[in-house]
Amino acid sequence: MNIRALLFSWLSFWVVVGAIGLYFLYPLRNTLRFGIDLVGGTYITLEVQTDKAVESVLLEKLQAISNKLESADKMPVDKKVVVESHSQTKKINKHEIVLIFASIADAQAAALLLREEKNALEQKIDGTILKIILPDREVQKISEDAVGRNIEVLRTRLDKMSVAEITIARQGDRQIVVELPDVSDPQQAKAMIGKAAMLEFKPVEKIGASPDDIRFEFDGEIPGDMQILPFREEDGKVKEYYLVPKYADVTGKYLTDARPRFDEQTAQLVVDFLLTPEGGNKFYDLTSKYYQRRIAIVLDDVVISAPSVSARIRNNGYITGGFSSAQAKELALLLKSGAFVAPVTLEEERQIGPVLGEESIKQGFLSCLVGLVLLFIFSLIYYKLSGIFAFIALVFNLLLVLLGLAWLRATLTLPGIAGMILTIGMAVDASILIFERIKEELQEGTTIKKAVTTGFANVMSVIIDANITTFIVGIVLYKFGTGPIQGFAVTMMLGIIATLITGLFFLRSLFNAFLNGFKIEKLSI
Repeated sequence: MNIRALLFSWLSFWVVVGAIGLYFLYPLRNTLRFGIDLVGGTYITLEVQTDKAVESVLLEKLQAISNKLESADKMPVDKKVVVESHSQTKKINKHEIVLIFASIADAQAAALLLREEKNALEQKIDGTILKIILPDREVQKISEDAVGRNIEVLRTRLDKMSVAEITIARQGDRQIVVELPDVSDPQQAKAMIGKAAMLEFKPVEKIGASPDDIRFEFDGEIPGDMQILPFREEDGKVKEYYLVPKYADVTGKYLTDARPRFDEQTAQLVVDFLLTPEGGNKFYDLTSKYYQRRIAIVLDDVVISAPSVSARIRNNGYITGGFSSAQAKELALLLKSGAFVAPVTLEEERQIGPVLGEESIKQGFLSCLVGLVLLFIFSLIYYKLSGIFAFIALVFNLLLVLLGLAWLRATLTLPGIAGMILTIGMAVDASILIFERIKEELQEGTTIKKAVTTGFANVMSVIIDANITTFIVGIVLYKFGTGPIQGFAVTMMLGIIATLITGLFFLRSLFNAFLNGFKIEKLSI
């Protein structure tokens, strides 16, 4: 194969790539994901109550400690979990289990027994009080894990709702940012975001018409490891209150499936659930221990039903609560998606109108178009024919960036468009370096072909080094930034990759094809 045929094949390859790119990108609105700053939507900031996650861990450890002390006949007279995090008003962190014993000797014996356990807990004895303390490093680890797992749950929920354009990102230590651009049912999506869906099965210890009625039986103060929860009827009114343990051995984390079903016996909608083997064993132990007693089915700290156990149940069951069809479907979806590790609170909600979004799109792409036109004029005047080559490479550069965004399913935001404009500048900078180096070679009397070859070869390392350092900055921005900054970083990094491809390969192919296809005595540069 001669040189002309080889160059023709190489140029044909680039033309085919460009044609395929244009085919897959058209229409642009259907192939690219646009952020809420471009198409409008809802911007939500959630704060994760990480203290609740820490409390759940301590309650689980308290249950294990209680079982160990009970087997050794060293049970305390009272026990509770204390969680107080450092804030502007509270200057002391407390994340501990407090055990109160009948005597100092019992407290010391219990401390000695628990010291045998190899775990991350610390101990402190003060008379008859034994404190089991969770170190700050463990608290931080639990808090970080809670935020991360809540993000996973949010993604799963919204994916099951077919909300494809969702953007979820961590912000700071405890916050999660959710962007809902142009979704079909934003109200339902927001409702799904805010619900913790923490399902628990707890034995009922006492029932009262009010919380005070229950406290009265304990001289005004219930045990530290117990809590009072309301039982709501179908109309939402509180019927009575139940005293239940704070810790639940069987929770929604053991669910593998949940489906709504119409129960012909009760003529009501119920939600069937299926448990994992581990969850099934725990549920069997619970229903065996509390056989012919009531077990409260608790959803987000509200009792939705409290049936009497008439059989020992292992792997499955169903939840009643006077659900409507929509409520049963929503509950099943929430349970299948998983519960939040810690509840969330809505910190901020902003609505961005579609009119503002359309204007942002027009202004953003207009700025790109104006930049391209000005660069074309500059390139044509200053670099003549070579400037046209640079402009073609620049258009191909932007095409590669858009293809990269579509392939990665990345969200294009207004800062992302700014990243595209920055890409134009970087691509032009690379072309200028190449052209100036070729000029120097020509001024020294080098032949045209050798000047082009030497020009590209000598600036390659400079262009690569400059772009790699910028690429590293992009990685840092993406790693530590939030949604808009991440959008800018992704577009910039794609632009850097496109600049290297077009500047070092595509532009060189254009020059080689031109020089070998025509008899050139003077290069227009």
